[in-house]
Amino acid sequence: MSRSAAIAAGGLVWLSCGGTPQTPTGPTSLTAQDSGVLAVPVTPVATNLSTEIFAGAGDIAQCDSENGSEMTARLLEGMGGTVFALGDNAYPSGRAEDYRNCYNPTWGRLRNRTRPAPGNHEYDTGAATAYFDYFGANAGPAGLGYYSFELGNWHVVSLNSNIAAGGGSAQAAWLRADLAASTKACTLAYWHHPLFSSSRHGNQEHMRDLWRILYDASVEIVLGGHDHVYERFAPQDPDGRPDPSRGIREFVVGTGGAMPYPFVDVKPNSEVRLSSRGVLRLALAAGRYDWTFVSVSGPGDAGQDTCH
Repeated sequence: MSRSAAIAAGGLVWLSCGGTPQTPTGPTSLTAQDSGVLAVPVTPVATNLSTEIFAGAGDIAQCDSENGSEMTARLLEGMGGTVFALGDNAYPSGRAEDYRNCYNPTWGRLRNRTRPAPGNHEYDTGAATAYFDYFGANAGPAGLGYYSFELGNWHVVSLNSNIAAGGGSAQAAWLRADLAASTKACTLAYWHHPLFSSSRHGNQEHMRDLWRILYDASVEIVLGGHDHVYERFAPQDPDGRPDPSRGIREFVVGTGGAMPYPFVDVKPNSEVRLSSRGVLRLALAAGRYDWTFVSVSGPGDAGQDTCH
């Protein structure tokens, strides 16, 4: 054989011996009797979608504050992409008037591109009815508070930390099935009460079973609010042990506008802690992600990592 040439055609690579490469003109299936030409199947390569921006925070709008939610809303308006709202979106009680008077003038400007999660203050008003009415289809099926969607190369899951979240709950069963059906290589989940936090409310143990399901599915990122701080954790397992190869990286981002909290009990694996208002911007790409916490005033945080 003096040389080889390869031409991709119809999902096959055609290798010809000798002179000019051969371009197929008939059926693309070959038999053992075809001499001088060998067909080698080519595995299709998935097309990488564009990088998607996913930005937001929790613990957002208070009519009686110094308009912290207006400051963070302005940050989001300059970022584009999809917005996440991590619960306690409209103080004091998640009522229709709280959404109308406090949330709508600020973060409400971004409502059409917001995918929310409910917080405990939403459930101060019955079954969070005003929350579901305000966000409509963007909050998933009415009354559930958990749903999933695709964002470019990523699968994204919004969970409800205000209802049953144990391993035998309906939400857990839904989550297992949802993750099993996903075809995406990278996954992010978010809800209101963080499993790990070094601030006032501390660890929210009732979310451990759902974290374990996410961990078993090799999820990359979990977002939470509830504590009015920004905190970034190193990848860890459901029991808080460091796990750089399979662990989930958690961000607490309860910084959307409510008065910031102090840090009171620094938990293992906590890497960065900031007590300030701001928003987290995630750039979700094929096989990787970048994060940037943009503070209203003061220092921020930035970094990047790859998917499992």
